This record gives sequence, structure tokens and C-alpha cells, in this order.
Amino acid sequence: MIRAGGGLVENERGEVLFMFRRNTWDLPKGKLDEGESPEACALREVKEETGIVHLELKEFLLVTQHTYEEKGRIILKETHWYRMRAPRDQALVPQLEEDITQLKWIGETGFGEVKQNTFPTILDVLRAAGFKIS
Repeated sequence: MIRAGGGLVENERGEVLFMFRRNTWDLPKGKLDEGESPEACALREVKEETGIVHLELKEFLLVTQHTYEEKGRIILKETHWYRMRAPRDQALVPQLEEDITQLKWIGETGFGEVKQNTFPTILDVLRAAGFKIS
């Protein structure tokens, strides 16, 4: 099992920062480093994957689990998700070496675009944050 931290980043308009990675909408997340807390990991990963500098950790949302295949092995990934706040006027820099090709602030009315092309656990994170996802 791999432990990870991730962030649902909101701005002052209530928009959520999504990333487009490997042709799918996703939220920033990544593996914990040795001795790192899930909170510290989530903050670090969001900064690395988005280029955001000014970021505030708000509260814990939930833990999700999903499996994937890597080098012929099935991996279970447990991600600790946190709500975060960041000003919208920051430069966004997608981490290209992680195959992130686009970063986009999306309001709740635009979640239909995301819902059509994301992972079920991302919808769970949105629901945990109080967004209406049908």
C-alpha cells in the first residue's frame, strides 16, 4: 500500500483548481516522503504539481483508496485529502514531468465537464467538500 496526500484547492470565488493529466481531470496528490505527514505531503504535492506559492491548509476532508497497476503489480493507494485555499491571481505552472498539461480553475457550474472525464474518487472528494455532484 502507498500512502499519499492531496488537496482540493479553492480560491476566493469558490472555484476549484483542477489539473488535466493523461487525458483525465484530476486533483493534485502524491506519495508521502519518508517521515512526512499527510498534511505536509498534500501541501508539497499541490505546490509541486501546480506552481502555487501562496497556499493555506484548511481542513481534512476524507481518505480515498484506489488500485492501479504498475510494472505488473497491483498497488493500493490511500490518499488523505485536505481542503486548501489559494488566491486565484497566482501563476499556475503545470508540472510537465508528471504529465500535467493543463491547470484550470473551475466553478461548480462547470463540474459537468470534469464529471464526464475523471475518477470516481475525485467525485467523492468534491462531495466531501460539500459540492453537489449528481
